[in-house]
Amino acid sequence: MSDQHSFETLAIHAGQEPDPVTGAVVPPIYQVSTYKQDGVGGLRGGYEYSRSGNPTRTALEENLAALEGGTRGLAFASGLAAEDCLLRTLLSPGDHVVIPNDAYGGTFRLFAKVVSRWGVEWSVADSSSPEAVRAAIRPETKIVWVETPSNPLLGITDIAAVAAVAHEAGAKLVVDNTFASPYLQQPLALGADVVVHSTTKYMGGHSDVVGGALITADAGLGEELAYHQNAMGAVAGPFDSWLTMRGIKTLAVRMDRHTANAERVVELLLAHPKVTRVYYPGLPEHPLHEVAAKQMRAFGGMVSFRVAGGEEAAVEVCNRTKLFTLGESLGGVESLIEHPGRMTHASVAGSALEVPADLVRASVGIESADDLLADLTQALG
Repeated sequence: MSDQHSFETLAIHAGQEPDPVTGAVVPPIYQVSTYKQDGVGGLRGGYEYSRSGNPTRTALEENLAALEGGTRGLAFASGLAAEDCLLRTLLSPGDHVVIPNDAYGGTFRLFAKVVSRWGVEWSVADSSSPEAVRAAIRPETKIVWVETPSNPLLGITDIAAVAAVAHEAGAKLVVDNTFASPYLQQPLALGADVVVHSTTKYMGGHSDVVGGALITADAGLGEELAYHQNAMGAVAGPFDSWLTMRGIKTLAVRMDRHTANAERVVELLLAHPKVTRVYYPGLPEHPLHEVAAKQMRAFGGMVSFRVAGGEEAAVEVCNRTKLFTLGESLGGVESLIEHPGRMTHASVAGSALEVPADLVRASVGIESADDLLADLTQALG
């Protein structure tokens, strides 16, 4: 499959040639742990043990690399497993990481409670400002980590500008592209060294699989990551890989609908008297709207907003929805709503990443937009 094909074509075909034996147009689920060798060391297609490699996972990994414009894609059991592998590949005791002031709570927990225990230091910077990132970098900084759009405040980082700052200091730029998906944004083309995904979210798209991914353009780094992926073992299983591939086939059309519905939700929220602020990079008043418009195809399906009346009022909005399901995660075809301060971001309480107590985060699904608006209207009261 040529990388010159359009995204929509790559999503359906990259890494997924028809099965050579049967002609099956969908890659089989190779639910197998080991493989017959033709004599000692005589591996068929390089496969010997499914932690090290599995044909279904290989198909997904090739697909991921094609969609992000990378040379190597690696699939993991979860997004945090992917992050853990990346950090243990790139960092040693005494190294330093710059992390963003708005990020997924699980990522913060990994840095603050796990990685820090083996001697890696971290500091927080406003990643929307390249100068703030530059000021946070130390001689021992090895990674600059950003999310764009960020979770849950939908902040935007100028990927090309921050990549230049990181590279000037000899550090690598890691971009968590989960909120955008490769359909809306491709960080490697803008200078990022590694892209991270929770494939649980928009890539899988149906709330039925947990997974993660790393993609890099540097073949040497890809080999290092693959070595550690095998050594640590938190790989995506064959059925999970197959489910993720199935989701990816419709990623483009789903993201178009997610975005269109989110724009309708934003219009409603902006006009509602009980909403005090709306966070969405598609808004002209967003401080980095122009950067988002430059590096994204569209602005995505995630919307956050603050509610008049404080924390309890925000919690009640979440409790009153009927079509928006109260639950963690995001990116599925069904709409979800949550209170970040008590749910996904409870781990950042008291830190520089603490989120407003009156904040509500919505993952806008692909249902009827009119039905979604009616549900939010009754929930806001």
